[in-house]
Amino acid sequence: MSTAAVADKRPSTLQGASLPKWSPYAIVGGSVVLGVLIGLVAGLDSKVQWGLIAGLLYVLGTYGIAARVEGSRQAKDRVATSLVWVAFVIAVVPLVSLLWVTISRGVKVLDIYFLTHSMGVVADSQPGGGAYAAIIGSLEQVGLATLIGAPIGILTAVYLVEYGRGRLAKSVTFFVDVMTGIPSIVAGLFILSIMLIFDMQPFGFAGSLALAILMMPVVVRSTEEMLKLVPNELREASLALGVPKWRTILKVVLPTSIGGITTGVMLAVARIAGETAPVLLLVFGNPFINNNPFEGAQSSLPLFIYQQYANSAGANAAYDRAWAASLTLIAFVMILNLVARGIARWKAPKTGR
Repeated sequence: MSTAAVADKRPSTLQGASLPKWSPYAIVGGSVVLGVLIGLVAGLDSKVQWGLIAGLLYVLGTYGIAARVEGSRQAKDRVATSLVWVAFVIAVVPLVSLLWVTISRGVKVLDIYFLTHSMGVVADSQPGGGAYAAIIGSLEQVGLATLIGAPIGILTAVYLVEYGRGRLAKSVTFFVDVMTGIPSIVAGLFILSIMLIFDMQPFGFAGSLALAILMMPVVVRSTEEMLKLVPNELREASLALGVPKWRTILKVVLPTSIGGITTGVMLAVARIAGETAPVLLLVFGNPFINNNPFEGAQSSLPLFIYQQYANSAGANAAYDRAWAASLTLIAFVMILNLVARGIARWKAPKTGR
């Protein structure tokens, strides 16, 4: 046998021992079993406590086993990975639980009748009725707020990234930061004060103005970050070809970042779609259908949920309608996000030849 063949059969001294690929799953299973046993023995009734104990055991078990087999350096790397997974599970479990509870309780009355009828003369304690008026109000109010807030926010971000210099840009950035943290009730009170000055009655467009105020800083911040990610080489190449700056922004910068901009706008829409305080102050609520957002009180899904839940004492019908409206609102935001992702992928620049 040749020397080369013998050398090929020798184990490599540069590769240490490592855990098998199935070891993380085995550690997870063992940690879950031990967590349940410890919870039962200790008399802990909350399954959340069981989960936290299992997560702690998983991290400790990963470090102990990996340190014994692979060494302390690789064990620290595995512990960091396990901490990421534990944090991911801790973040996902409440979201999945919330979605499950909303679906299980919302499907009781969520049907075509609920989506196509309004409360009208139906009392909150009586079965029947629906959220059609609230759905129309939410679509109109959020749509008008987006038409107002999204263009202003995007143009403001373009100014800050592409043109903004000096005190004016710093002032705009400062006020955007301040507006990002203002409570929604403050935006509602601001519009309400204007309505009181001009002796105006509640109407849907007033709620849209308050929602647009809440939407603009979110759009500005997200769009600004997306524009900063566009490589300067693309701008320089366009300018070197003699293309004006405004056309470079319109044809190069914005199309390159359209995916992130669309996602930021959808995040802002998702935020304002669930606001209740401005709608309660400015739109006032209306059990009847009002398709005109510029005249008369309207309803909206968040306000409908609040009113049904507030009047659900001893009335299961109102309680069920509140959960059904909550599920409708979640579906509304989800559909908007799916549509936005489809548009972003369609309008994104092609990366192939």
